[in-house]
Amino acid sequence: MFRFLRRTRTAPDEPVSTEADAAGRAAEFWRRWHELLPETAAALGDGELHRVENLLADAVAAMHPELTFTVERGEVAVYALVVTGQADPRLRVWTDAWMAAAPAADALWEYHDSVPPVPDPTEVTVNLRGEKYPLSQIRVVAQVDETEGLVDVAVHHPRFADLDENAQRALTFLPLDAALGERLAADRLGRVETAVQEPQGAVGLLELRDLVRELAAAADGG
Repeated sequence: MFRFLRRTRTAPDEPVSTEADAAGRAAEFWRRWHELLPETAAALGDGELHRVENLLADAVAAMHPELTFTVERGEVAVYALVVTGQADPRLRVWTDAWMAAAPAADALWEYHDSVPPVPDPTEVTVNLRGEKYPLSQIRVVAQVDETEGLVDVAVHHPRFADLDENAQRALTFLPLDAALGERLAADRLGRVETAVQEPQGAVGLLELRDLVRELAAAADGG
């Protein structure tokens, strides 16, 4: 059984704010970030990020109210600050400006304008409604649309049949973001389906990542 899903792809229907406006607000964010760094570091050291969450949220919202942020484990640094428009093309002028003005990464902090891929998604276990779902059990059928430069996928987990529709949807998209990262998933995935029964010809998340990255490199002329 397949159920058709699609990521929301909204095209801008009005001119975005000027790059100068976005750059100015990004600069103000980074000024505020440096002010908050000592308090943020102390909160993280105590395991109490909630002490500064509202302050950070206000600083992000001052750039654009639809941007979201998370503090994650870094890929190289200890922590990663992620500010994202959740793949909404209307918000890229803001995340691009934010990233362009970001300080250089150091041992403590790195910065991302989209949720980055997990180094090895097969080592990740998703906690969903009190149950654990290893992503090593995810199987994916991928069909390449070379004309559009997209990959249509059907995602299967052996416990999909036990889940309701909303939980199935979450467990369909979370592994794709973990394997590909938010931006590559948004740019290169076309149709996304939930497969309750494992389809023929399925591969794991690492094989899917290799396929999508190769397609993106070819489409970009790399």
